[in-house]
Amino acid sequence: MDITNKKHFLTVKDYSVSQETFDLYHDETLDMLVTHPQPSLDILGSYYESADYISHTDSKRSLFEKAYHFVKNIALKNKLDLINSYQPSKGSILDIGAGTGEFLAVAGKDGWKTMGTEPSDKAKAIAKSKGVSFVENTSELESHSFDIISMWHVLEHVPNLEEQIKELKRLLKPTGTLIVAVPNFKSFDAKHYGNFWAAYDVPIHFWHFSKKAIELLFAKENMKLEKVLPMKFDSFYVSLLSEKYKNGKMNYLKAFFIGLKSNWKAKKNMEFSSHIYIIHNK
Repeated sequence: MDITNKKHFLTVKDYSVSQETFDLYHDETLDMLVTHPQPSLDILGSYYESADYISHTDSKRSLFEKAYHFVKNIALKNKLDLINSYQPSKGSILDIGAGTGEFLAVAGKDGWKTMGTEPSDKAKAIAKSKGVSFVENTSELESHSFDIISMWHVLEHVPNLEEQIKELKRLLKPTGTLIVAVPNFKSFDAKHYGNFWAAYDVPIHFWHFSKKAIELLFAKENMKLEKVLPMKFDSFYVSLLSEKYKNGKMNYLKAFFIGLKSNWKAKKNMEFSSHIYIIHNK
């Protein structure tokens, strides 16, 4: 996305891997932020090479990772309940960016016909050991073939945003449901931590969305935002990492307080640390 005529918003550091700095520019029309520069595809993978990139591992080395996986198990049940609420008779589900495959494994055991995509060979190998099936490229899949398509904290990683949204439209059944979860740069914890906010996660997060941005981007493909749901655990997880980036260590007590405050403020302004967007065809 061209940054011409976009206002500089913030300069942010890649604390996980490269220690390089990147700029965020505000697209006022869409109300979203754009990371600049964005790494080319041939070097993008190097920015994921961190033992701390937790969604690509089942590691439980530390208290933080153990807590992450405990919360993740609760989230898995909530995700399963969510897809079943839209498709009680089960059906077919595509999870884009499936990571180590826990969600698809749980959905498969519940009677869903599952398929995933995942660029990380390491994560994919772990998922396959759980019985998860993958396709290398969604272009191999038939049009209008999925009842549910999910992207759990994945859309912000996609280099070609508009092409990806067109592909989601193509793959979803006319009566299907698209579920997209992304961080929210307008949350209290984002404003509190500023350039230390862990969910900016540059440069592997290319885009930083608001509710308005999601609504307008999908409207271009004749898709309608039906509902916005909070991800209340994210404020605590993100605050912990943000404390580490800001102060060099995870201050559990302070992070818990900031996470709690973020959720409390969001009850009034509905700007949670992350949101789940429910999207349908018009």
